[in-house]
Amino acid sequence: MLVRAFVPAHVTAFFVPLFNDDPLKAGSLGAGLNLEKGTTVFVSTEEDGLERHIHVAFNGEPVKRERASISYSVAEELVPADFRGEVEIWQYFDFPNGYGFGNSAGGALGTALALGYTFGGTWLEAARMAHKYEVLHRGGLGDVVGQLAGGIEVRVRAGGPGVGVVDNLFFGDYRVLVVPLGRLSTKEVLDGDVVEAIETEGKLALEKLLMEPRPERMMVLAREFAERTGLLSGELLELAGELDGALKLPSSMIMLGRGLFALLHEKEVDGARALLSDLGLPYDVTGIYDEKPKVGRWIG
Repeated sequence: MLVRAFVPAHVTAFFVPLFNDDPLKAGSLGAGLNLEKGTTVFVSTEEDGLERHIHVAFNGEPVKRERASISYSVAEELVPADFRGEVEIWQYFDFPNGYGFGNSAGGALGTALALGYTFGGTWLEAARMAHKYEVLHRGGLGDVVGQLAGGIEVRVRAGGPGVGVVDNLFFGDYRVLVVPLGRLSTKEVLDGDVVEAIETEGKLALEKLLMEPRPERMMVLAREFAERTGLLSGELLELAGELDGALKLPSSMIMLGRGLFALLHEKEVDGARALLSDLGLPYDVTGIYDEKPKVGRWIG
């Protein structure tokens, strides 16, 4: 049987990491948005009566456990111990890994949902498994619950699915511009000295957003957070300044990746495209994904 799952890419605007020995109580506060592009996972199972084998591939290329430890861990728990046969997990990413689009969470959640559909289970069980291994392997803290919520989400209580609380902002006809320029290690940032500034500025940004819960306010607060923490600096800050000249709302840094994102109306798209093309920089324009992830049997 072949099962397909889609999980939206998730961009974090600002955040507050909250750690706990219990992975389901660990998570983050903050805000972010989900994109119409993301991670597509295909899971193929075939019983052969021999041994249980699990294989993971990224964009068509098989990967060993050390490169996909989160997805392998999810699969090893959700594939029944008495299953004898081949389980192939094919993950396809619309954005590059490590650039701040929640790919590890997308792969983990998509894998969990597809395996839950295949072998039986619930959405909550699958999502909790994905979050658990995201936390344990330091892939991320809030992407899974954010991706489950869809739209423009606000994490008002930290924790995994069933523990954390996520709200949503109403939004109009916005498009999302992303400028992915490079990798940034979530683990290295969360292990670094900047965490104290992130906690302080993230809490302040969340308090202000809840007093004025609008997408426009979120973008202003995201930019303030990025600059005040020192995460947005140097050439990336200069580029954000140039981009601001073509847009009504401020752009901000993708958390956590070396790149920028912005909300813009359709009439602003051509100007942004022209600027980035002149600078020779990669970019994409996509919509906001306002649903929960999808999973089902794939035919075709």
